[in-house]
Amino acid sequence: MQRRNRGRRNRRRGVRRTVLSAFFFLAGLAAVGAGIHAVWLLRVKQKIILPEELLVSYMGYIEQEEYDKMYALLDVSASGNIREEDFIKRNSAIYEGIGMRNMTVTVTAYDQKREAVTYETSFDTSAGAVSFTNEAFFLKGEDGYGLIWEDSLIFPGLRPAYKVRVASTSAKRGQILDRNGQVLAGPGTASSVGIVPGKLEDREVSIQAVAGLLEITPEEVEKKLSAGWVKDDYFVPVKTIPKVDEIEWLIPLQPDETIEREKERQEELLRIPGVQITDIEIRQYPLGEAAAHLIGYVQNVTAEDLEEHEGEGYTASSVIGRTGMEGLFEKELKGEDGCRIYIANAEGKVQEVLAERPVQHGADIRLTMDAGLQQAVYGQYWEDKSCTAAMDPYTGEVLALVSTPSYDNNLFISGLSAEQWNTLNEDEARPMYNRFRQTWCPGSAFKPVTAAIGLASGAVDPSENFGQEGLSWQKDSSWGNYHVTTLHAYEPVILENALIYSDNIYFAKAALKIGAQEFADSLDRLGFQEVLPFEIRMGQSQYSNSDQIETEIQLADSGYGQGQILVNPLHLACIYSAFLNGGNMQKPHLLWQQDAETAYWIPEAIPSEAAVQILEGLKKVVNDPHGTGYQAHREDVLLAGKTGTAEIKASQTDTTGTELGWFAVFTPEKDTEHPILLLTMVEDVKERGGSGYVVGKSTRILDAWFQEP
Repeated sequence: MQRRNRGRRNRRRGVRRTVLSAFFFLAGLAAVGAGIHAVWLLRVKQKIILPEELLVSYMGYIEQEEYDKMYALLDVSASGNIREEDFIKRNSAIYEGIGMRNMTVTVTAYDQKREAVTYETSFDTSAGAVSFTNEAFFLKGEDGYGLIWEDSLIFPGLRPAYKVRVASTSAKRGQILDRNGQVLAGPGTASSVGIVPGKLEDREVSIQAVAGLLEITPEEVEKKLSAGWVKDDYFVPVKTIPKVDEIEWLIPLQPDETIEREKERQEELLRIPGVQITDIEIRQYPLGEAAAHLIGYVQNVTAEDLEEHEGEGYTASSVIGRTGMEGLFEKELKGEDGCRIYIANAEGKVQEVLAERPVQHGADIRLTMDAGLQQAVYGQYWEDKSCTAAMDPYTGEVLALVSTPSYDNNLFISGLSAEQWNTLNEDEARPMYNRFRQTWCPGSAFKPVTAAIGLASGAVDPSENFGQEGLSWQKDSSWGNYHVTTLHAYEPVILENALIYSDNIYFAKAALKIGAQEFADSLDRLGFQEVLPFEIRMGQSQYSNSDQIETEIQLADSGYGQGQILVNPLHLACIYSAFLNGGNMQKPHLLWQQDAETAYWIPEAIPSEAAVQILEGLKKVVNDPHGTGYQAHREDVLLAGKTGTAEIKASQTDTTGTELGWFAVFTPEKDTEHPILLLTMVEDVKERGGSGYVVGKSTRILDAWFQEP
């Protein structure tokens, strides 16, 4: 006699209950008269559970993973005297193995003569939805009905010797590419160092030697060798290390020396009996430190990840993006593993495919960034605490985002030792700290912004001579001992010259003319205290630690980028782009698009006439011999820009403070072959040339940029 079933697993986490669409199916047939109704009432009084009711209860227990209660509903003798242990093992392995969830069961017919219940069932699995019609048979005994169990109750086509198999096809993670198609994150090859336990000659001594060479503890090695699955003849992976012939791609500095050391290490490892080294596929980051903060890294999923992302296709062997582009575009890069659930006969031949989901490989993500520029910037600043944002000022395409010092994101693939992790996190230079996402005091790099506000509000006349005040000035005696200082004396003191000589006093006066409220309102219109519309979340620029500029001195200091002014570098680059686009601020973007149309973040952020006037002054900053950015002057390409030195100190008389050096430099002609806006901030430039230190390095970066084919 054949009885069929279907089952469903519940993870005890809010799985929907089985739909009991035919709990009292006989009621639908009971239109024949009072006699039949009386029989039904008698059965109820005698507590006889009808077959259709029993089937529903059985299905409910599957959902709750209460296999012992399922077994209690069987007529064991009619079910081949199956042992409870074997019953539980068979059902749990199948139902849980296929990832069954969201089951519904509908009883469609009851044949009283055959004691057979026909039902329809559907449920989700790891390979997709499954539905079928089945039939369950019952036997009535002295104590009521018992379910006759056989394998076909799980799936109609299942036989005692058959197996339900689950075959998975891993999705390939998408690559991250630069604007030219260069791989920034993609498949690579590494070396897996492992141990075959049965081949160790002196276990304790060998483990000590392996641990020392791999820079891990002996306890870590022992833990891996003690895993439950390990057998003497198994290869047990201990640590992933760079493949020797791949190192030069991963280590930009002194590759020859690094390769030689790695060769020696691996040769020494192989001299230990039982140690083997094999190739494995990994995620690889060719730019390493140069782009780590931007690209991010992946890691193996944790138990917490699996719980948080339940139902999203992650397994214990999956990786997940942690930071940067890897984390931001995890969904697109990840893809979806393929899965096939089928019934196989005793020889392993496929008898029936129950469900199948084809593999969907992850999508490639193409960025607007230029790998060559990213490396050129990093090559100049890798020993500094700095950040750089570069963009095409006419399209908004972000060409580079660099934070230094940096870390090698490839290390997170092979696995960091506790010592390496502590070194990274305890380093005073903070290599894990992403500086281009933060806000910084801009100093004189902010002066064009003040100029724009002054011209837009009418408070500043570009031809008005503010008067020569020497190198120190205060509004009046109400300021006490506080003075605004500047470095250069010049005549006449007009806007253009103030930009060329970077005159603090001029812009302090300009801010006072504008007024605190107008100054703050204008900055709000330029995106201050607002989230930058960009793929990466950036710090919000501010003009005050509160919601307003509270004093005259604060306002005066704000005029030349001090006070409580803090600006995100990419945001400041966007403001500079308005000087090149008729007063329209570009909306930055990092995802590459074919023939992307220009999109403005803030149209008409600056009056077009004001933008033109400021642009002319910024050209002279770089091209006038008196300009603070003249070191960047070129004969082949017209440049414009602005330097800045921000003082970070406790008071005006503090001599122990530090300085931030800034330089914004850009191509002011739209038809330039390689347009660029390069904006850099470097910490601790005091006694290193101030902003001049940044100008020199930016000049070398531009040399490389304009030499690109």
